[in-house]
Amino acid sequence: MTDRLEALEDWAAGLLGQLEPTSRNRLARSIGQALRRSQQQRIIAQRNPDGSAYAPRKQRNLRGKQGRVKRKVKMFQKLRTASFLKVQGDGNAISVGFTGRIVRIAKVHQYGLRDRAERGAPSVTYAQRELLGFSNSDLELVRDLLLDHLVI
Repeated sequence: MTDRLEALEDWAAGLLGQLEPTSRNRLARSIGQALRRSQQQRIIAQRNPDGSAYAPRKQRNLRGKQGRVKRKVKMFQKLRTASFLKVQGDGNAISVGFTGRIVRIAKVHQYGLRDRAERGAPSVTYAQRELLGFSNSDLELVRDLLLDHLVI
């Protein structure tokens, strides 16, 4: 995957060098927003970048209160919103990532680290769920957006 990303970077470097700075900034912003949308859709689908499903959430106390039906809630509903998943881009770089206190939560799940669910709770090793990452379709998306921008 990194080889394909480096090949795309080498291929685009010469073309991007010929663009004006304002045009490069506009292109970076549009690519960043498209990447954020694709990451959000992947998080909604509960999929890793390689296409495998996220490790399921561990269920405790399935009964809950008497008479209550406990529905399965998808993970990371708030994390995938634009208020937490930010895009930064200028003429030289594009980054899509989490900001603020959410970074710790995202990092624990991204790499499968140990953390406490809440203060005073026992430490738990979380399963690895890659929230951010490049899939083959993301690389194709970047290439297509770059080509569309250069042709126009």
